[in-house]
Amino acid sequence: MTDYPSSIGTSDERSITLLGRDLAGELMGQIGFGELAFWLVAMRRPSPGELRMFETVLVTLADHGFTPTAIAARLTLASAPESTQGALAAGLLGGGSRFLGVTEDAGAFLTDALAGHETPTTDAAYDDLARTAIETCRARGAFVPGLGHPVHKNGDPRTPVLIRIADESGVHGPHLRLFEALGRVHPAILGRTLPLNGAGVCGAALCDLGFGVDTLRGFALLARTAGLLGHLAEERRRPIGLDIYHDVDGAMDYRPPAT
Repeated sequence: MTDYPSSIGTSDERSITLLGRDLAGELMGQIGFGELAFWLVAMRRPSPGELRMFETVLVTLADHGFTPTAIAARLTLASAPESTQGALAAGLLGGGSRFLGVTEDAGAFLTDALAGHETPTTDAAYDDLARTAIETCRARGAFVPGLGHPVHKNGDPRTPVLIRIADESGVHGPHLRLFEALGRVHPAILGRTLPLNGAGVCGAALCDLGFGVDTLRGFALLARTAGLLGHLAEERRRPIGLDIYHDVDGAMDYRPPAT
């Protein structure tokens, strides 16, 4: 008989075991959802500082207004009001390179830049590494993930708070320090000043917490699920999805295909 090993959870007639602990007796009412999410992925309990930073990241990424992901979720609910799961899925499927995916992209960029190098010990050394990373990215014709924001053009209000909490929590590590260096050196290279966006800081912070790059978008989606659920609850209370549909339909300019 084939074995299918798992260290997450199991159950029998009398009990449910999660992460080696009795769910009812040891976890319920004793740990929060953020701590559980960290533990499930890292396979270890976070320190208080790590937990504070992790939950700050989740709060940071929960919502950003009427983004395409939120609109997609609302329109799906308007079309299929019986399908909350479909509406949530529609919103989450839009988490990509422009929305939510920046967390993963920035984490990957920073991880790649640090790979193969001794961890810098001074701001000047981080600046040198940041210059090399930006110039390499430019040579490929690519954008530096985490720089710029379509709304917060003069500074993302989330960024200084995330950095402060990383400092206070004792988890201000090399990925975040390199990300800050990108902010310092990029104007001289790119010829313009762009803000360090909150999604990029979140990617750096999650990497400093020890998470692999392949988990980062999952955490962004976990956070945004709460925001989308809020949008769907509001859509049921005060629906606008059909109004969006009618506005778009009324503004459509049909143009027959060229013959």
